[in-house]
Amino acid sequence: MTVNGRPQAPLMTNTQADRVKEVARLAGRPSRLRRREFLAEGPQAVREALRLHLEKHDDGADGVVVDVYATAEALERHDDIANLLASGGAPIVRMVTAEVLAAMSSTVTPQGFIAVCRFVDSPLDDVLASGPRLVAVLVEVRDPGNAGTIIRAADSAGADAVILTGSSVDPYNPKTVRSTVGSLFHLPIVIGVELEGLTERLRSAGMTVLAADGHGTTSLDDLQDASAARRFGAGEPGQNSGGGDFPSSDALPARGSGLEARGAAEPVRSVRLEDPGAWLFGNEAQGLTAELTEAADARVAVPIYGSAESLNVGTAATVCLYASARAQRLV
Repeated sequence: MTVNGRPQAPLMTNTQADRVKEVARLAGRPSRLRRREFLAEGPQAVREALRLHLEKHDDGADGVVVDVYATAEALERHDDIANLLASGGAPIVRMVTAEVLAAMSSTVTPQGFIAVCRFVDSPLDDVLASGPRLVAVLVEVRDPGNAGTIIRAADSAGADAVILTGSSVDPYNPKTVRSTVGSLFHLPIVIGVELEGLTERLRSAGMTVLAADGHGTTSLDDLQDASAARRFGAGEPGQNSGGGDFPSSDALPARGSGLEARGAAEPVRSVRLEDPGAWLFGNEAQGLTAELTEAADARVAVPIYGSAESLNVGTAATVCLYASARAQRLV
C-alpha cells in the first residue's frame, strides 16, 4: 500500500518510460500550455502545492496536484509531506528511483519530490472584485528568478495578488516556480494581462497606482515619513498650514542617493502608502515606459545611500511592497 492507503503501484525504474517523458516535457512551455499543467519540484514547493490541494478539496473544489512522484528516501526524510499524502483527498503518489526522478526533473540535483500541478492563475476581474489592498504588477519582467523573487516578496508582505503582463516571463517556468519557494501556491496570480487600460482598471478598483522608477521624482522615504506623520497625528512633511496634498521632495540629489531625478519635483496626487495600492515593476533593462509612469499616480524612487548604480528589480520590489505593507498595518 502507498502512504495514502491506495494499492502500491510498481516502483518506477525505467527512465525511458512514456510517463517519465511526459512529465519531463512539462519543463517546456508548449507542453505546459497544451496540458495546462506544470512542475513543482522539491519538498517546499510540493508541500505547499499539497496544502493548497487539500484546502480546495475540503472546500469541494478541484484539487491542484495531479500526481506526486517521490523517492522512498525523500518520504522518510519528510514526515510532514508523507502525512499530507496520507490525508483524504490527497493525490496519487508514485514511487520512483532517484534515476527516474532525475530524468523527470528540470534540475541537475532533484530533491526527491516532483508534483505535476494544474495551472493556478486567477482572472483579473476576480482579483479586482475582491477589494485588494496591495498588488504587485510585473510589466515585461523577463527573468525567471526576478519574477519568482517578486512573487515570494509579495507573499511575504501579505499582498493580495501578483499580476503579470502578457510579455512577462511565464510564472510556470520551472526556474520561476523554484524561486517562489512555494509562494506561487499562496496568493492569486494573474497572467497574460494587457497593459492597455490596466492603470485605469486598478484605479477603478480603488487602488493608488505607484510606478517604481529609479528616476522618479517622489522618494519612497518621503512617502514613508508622511505616513508616519499621519499615524502620530503630526503635520505632514512639506505641508503648509493651508493644507493641500502632500508634495513630493525636491529633485533627488545625484550624489549620496545613487539616483538622479529626471526633472523638477512633481506634486503627488493624494498618494498615501496606507491606502490600497498597486506597484508597477518594470523590465530589468528598460524599466517602465514613460507612458506607463505618466499614467501612474506617482513615480517613486527607492533612495540609494551607497555607491551602487541601481537596485535589482526583485530587491526594489521587496522594499516597496514592505513599505506599503507596513503603512497599511499601522493605520
